[in-house]
Amino acid sequence: MATRAAANVPSSFLANVSIYLQKNSRKLIAPVIGFTVALFVWQVFSTVTKALPGPIEVVQQTWDPFIISPFFKEGDDKGLGWQALASLQRVAIGYTLAAVIGIAVGVLIGAIPIAYEAVDPMFQILRTVPPLAWLPIALAIFKDSGPAGIFIIFITAIWPIVYNTALGVQQMPQDYKNVAKVLRLSGSEYFFSILLPSIVPFMFTGLKLGIGLAWLAIVAAEMLRGDTGIGFFIWNSYNSGSLSEVILALFYIGIIGFLLDKLIGYFASFVSTDK
Repeated sequence: MATRAAANVPSSFLANVSIYLQKNSRKLIAPVIGFTVALFVWQVFSTVTKALPGPIEVVQQTWDPFIISPFFKEGDDKGLGWQALASLQRVAIGYTLAAVIGIAVGVLIGAIPIAYEAVDPMFQILRTVPPLAWLPIALAIFKDSGPAGIFIIFITAIWPIVYNTALGVQQMPQDYKNVAKVLRLSGSEYFFSILLPSIVPFMFTGLKLGIGLAWLAIVAAEMLRGDTGIGFFIWNSYNSGSLSEVILALFYIGIIGFLLDKLIGYFASFVSTDK
């Protein structure tokens, strides 16, 4: 009986895969076609203009070691895996600080109308400042590119988190507040049972915007000032005349940014479902 059950597992798995492919064939095939067309256009453009290496040349020139060994180390040279991890470490620190402080400030100013009116003009001005404009200020304060990069991530990511969290607090239905008064909920009970569940969609909208801006900011900052990270790798490769390495790094940036966005979206759906 055990042998028969074990034999049925592969067939059951294959049946489920087949059903999934049939239901989602369009969603799977359309992106493949889109990528194929884009790669073909890119290859034709590179062949005609000779301005950039085409996809075939990029793979050939970066296959060993950058594609097959992303975590190689040879003296001061490191693979893109290590460079991406260095950037992600900075993003994790700066973004976590921005999320914690941004949510706290957003809840505070959202709950106090006069506080929101007092700081809103200032926030609207500061949030339009480009991330790299903060670099001289960050370097003047911290004297080091590492902490300066974390500061740039923090100052870039915090504004959408603050704004969207405050907006969620302001748009919370009055009935929720009335229920809290009737039930005489304590401050912590009100926050976790009433306030937090109602602002989750707004809060995670800010968090998704913040992670995208944070990833863009650290790559740009590392290109100008840094000794590790994927931005540093791009600038160093450009100065070395290796455009293929630059293009490969761009793919890394896009894929990691996509995954970070999906990760925040997953947490948003998980928290919403849990609540």
